[in-house]
Amino acid sequence: QVSLVESGGGIVQAGGSLRLSCEVRGRAFSIFAMGWFRQAPGKEREFVAGIARSPGYFDYTDSVKDRCTISRDDAKNTAYLQMNSLKPEDTAIYYCAATTRSGLFHVPSSEEHFDFWGQGTPVTVSS
Repeated sequence: QVSLVESGGGIVQAGGSLRLSCEVRGRAFSIFAMGWFRQAPGKEREFVAGIARSPGYFDYTDSVKDRCTISRDDAKNTAYLQMNSLKPEDTAIYYCAATTRSGLFHVPSSEEHFDFWGQGTPVTVSS
């Protein structure tokens, strides 16, 4: 089985940076794409960024495209989300997700395409 453990959330002032980490525990070799989603208070959970198993395949939601970078280190079974120039509207619980079904190159962006989820890490951006 697989479990995902996020870390790196916290409180930061607007304009600041955070790096979220997501460690894959268990059958990490079975994981293809990984993604980050977020859920702000009173809102639906939304896709933030995704990365395929093969190098060079990424996807970002438009609101973070120029400010965030997703990466993965398969030797460490860990994915990262570097977030820069943070805004108050980035405040949310951030969830890591992973799938065994995407193949090497596809980056899914819908929740139903992911098999495993972390517990979430909170990010608060103060103005």
